[in-house]
Amino acid sequence: MSAVYAAEGADFRGPLDVTKAATAVLDADGTVVGWGPAAHALLGYPPHEAVGRPIGTLVVDRPGEYHLSTPLPGAAQARRQVLHMRHRDGHILRVAAATLPLSHAGTGPAKLLAVADAGETERWEALQSMLRGLATQSPVGLAIYDTDLRVVWTNHALYREMGTFQYAGLGPDEMVSHGEILSDGYPGTLEEAMRRVIDTGEPVIELHYSGRPPNDPEHDHVWSCSYYRLQDADGRALGVCEETVDITARYLAQQRLDLLVRAGGRVGTSLDMTRTAQELSAVAVPQFADGITVDLIDAVLEGDQPVPGTAAARRVVRVWEGPATGDGDARPARRRPVDHPADSLQARCLAVGRPVLDTGPGSVHSRLAVPLRTEGAALGVVTFRRDRHPDPFESGDLMVADELVARAAVSIDNARRYTREHAAALTLQRSLLPRHLPRLTGVDVAHRYLPADSRAGVGGDWYDVIALSGTRVGLVVGDVVGHGMRAAATMGRLRTSVRAFARLDLPPDELLTRLDELVTQDAHEQSAVHTAAQTGAGTQSGPGEGDDPALGVTCLYAVYDPVAGRCSMARAGSPLPSVVDPATGAVSHPDVPAGPPLGLGGLPFESAEFDLPEGSLMALFTDGLVQGRDRDRDAELAALHTVLADHRTPLDELCDRIVATLLPGPVEDDAALLLVRTRTLDSHEVAAWDLADDPEAVGRARALATGQVDAWGLDGELSFTTELVVSELVTNAIRYASGPIQLRLIRDRTLICEVSDSGHTSPHLRRAASDDEGGRGLFLIAQMTQQWGTRYTPTGKTIWAEQPIPP
Repeated sequence: MSAVYAAEGADFRGPLDVTKAATAVLDADGTVVGWGPAAHALLGYPPHEAVGRPIGTLVVDRPGEYHLSTPLPGAAQARRQVLHMRHRDGHILRVAAATLPLSHAGTGPAKLLAVADAGETERWEALQSMLRGLATQSPVGLAIYDTDLRVVWTNHALYREMGTFQYAGLGPDEMVSHGEILSDGYPGTLEEAMRRVIDTGEPVIELHYSGRPPNDPEHDHVWSCSYYRLQDADGRALGVCEETVDITARYLAQQRLDLLVRAGGRVGTSLDMTRTAQELSAVAVPQFADGITVDLIDAVLEGDQPVPGTAAARRVVRVWEGPATGDGDARPARRRPVDHPADSLQARCLAVGRPVLDTGPGSVHSRLAVPLRTEGAALGVVTFRRDRHPDPFESGDLMVADELVARAAVSIDNARRYTREHAAALTLQRSLLPRHLPRLTGVDVAHRYLPADSRAGVGGDWYDVIALSGTRVGLVVGDVVGHGMRAAATMGRLRTSVRAFARLDLPPDELLTRLDELVTQDAHEQSAVHTAAQTGAGTQSGPGEGDDPALGVTCLYAVYDPVAGRCSMARAGSPLPSVVDPATGAVSHPDVPAGPPLGLGGLPFESAEFDLPEGSLMALFTDGLVQGRDRDRDAELAALHTVLADHRTPLDELCDRIVATLLPGPVEDDAALLLVRTRTLDSHEVAAWDLADDPEAVGRARALATGQVDAWGLDGELSFTTELVVSELVTNAIRYASGPIQLRLIRDRTLICEVSDSGHTSPHLRRAASDDEGGRGLFLIAQMTQQWGTRYTPTGKTIWAEQPIPP
């Protein structure tokens, strides 16, 4: 049994105390003259066998000798000795023995011999040693409170910690200043917690208590306190025992660890530098510091790569300034440049590239500057300030601050990289999508583009309006699979291709066929490169790495002719446009055959033609506008038609209403919307004549053209140029084609001259030699007009030329 358990209920006087030990009275020669009942019980000898017998005959290790001179406990220089004595039945007992002198006379009782079991005595002495250690040497503070919770005893450790003996009779909360319980689930004061222990008998373990002890009144300490009820044998409460350990260092270390763990979950939740600085402040204030400022090098805010090294960068931009006084609520700083003097804490910190501590007198008694660094380059500096905190920054705080700032630096550097990439993405967007749609006589247009990747600002959908010959207008909406930078790059490539094919005046179905061939060819080339890369590397790429975003792209292309009031359209997997009748407001879908998405092959593309009266409203859009997760396509189309029914509303307002109705929240997929309101050219702005296939028709054509130009009141120089252009184009039509010829003049923003014939051979511009009799006509036309070209029709071709009309 351990000394602790042996001591339960034991008498603290010990086994050799005369009230408990086996005792015998000896004369001066060591002969037994008295034998107690306890001695009879311990050694087995009754009094009549022990009295008159030398005590030495009972000692086994020194038979016949007597050396029992050790005094009993309580006497001066109390000691004891261990002997082996023979029991009456013959077995040997190991005992502890001590003597007490009774008389100095030569006769009669001279000494009192006390004997006890040696093991029991040693356990008692170990218990006494433990109690002496707890009282004088243990680092654990011990105190005993009576039932009124007043101090009645403390050990030496608590005395050193609190000076308790000076405060005997005080309550636990009176021994420290500004004390408070830090653990949850306990009453507000120690006295209330101890009163609960007395009332319930349930101990309190590891209660954390903060305050300022009398021996260190300038600093807060934290103690771990445990309380047990003291009671008598009948269970009546005698008081409370308190165990106290100063855990200030451990508590601060745990607080610092908790701070870093909290920073790991709360700092860097966004790619915004100011938000990251705010999150750092929210973690550090007020637990670690009373205030915080975050200064960033101005180049970092622009997304530029910081220059490695430790060169001083004193000019910075303050993006965050925490609270200086009061309630502790952090406040964002208005971004402003800050010039730190060369001898300032921040400038020194940036120069040396490590934390710099400054503790001095004044209202701000402790400051700590820590560099924001990544990959050896300085991003800025964070300054922590303590002006109300009881303790200045110390070496342990430097490591915590450095770790906090290092975590923030990673997030700020990510935000810097994002700023740079975002700027590049926006530049890409501006270069890929039309910044300004052309102003055309035949249509009024408005558009909206909503990328799903709102942070990058780009996606795979696009729209376009293309000016074609003869005042016609090309209208495009397209959708590339996926979104983000890769889809945007593919979209830009396809948009450029569509514009190039449209400039050839290809009909919609043929344009989509050419675009499909281009997409298929690109896919094959991409697959070949991907296969070669796999073969050369000898490894397998991840899923989707060789996929081309252009595969499965959808596109709708329409050509509107404001002279005829007709629209020709073809689509490759795109949704049907919605058309609003200008007279009735009814919304319908034109019957346009559905072609397969580009790059998938299959059915050929087909064009459809239909009339669009002046004032018709047409909505062209991609799938992202009307369908998505948890969205019913039919319901979305019905909502779109409800908005379009108010077709006389300005187009920009209609666009906003459509977006607000169909996409009120985050966009799941890229969406493009193009609204077109049609116009028709007045008949007075168009003049057309049918000409005979006869050389004499050239003179008539010149006369008709110059007469019409004069009738429109245009400049005389235009009349001369038009006469020359008409003469050359009609002559070529008669010479190289057969059948009827048509001459048409259109007065729009330019003066357009068109000659149509039944031939399918396009003239080519060439430089005639000095001895050539012909070949100079088209060269003259190219020199004297703004632009010219050829477009093919179902019945032949049309050669056109445009001349600018002076204001």
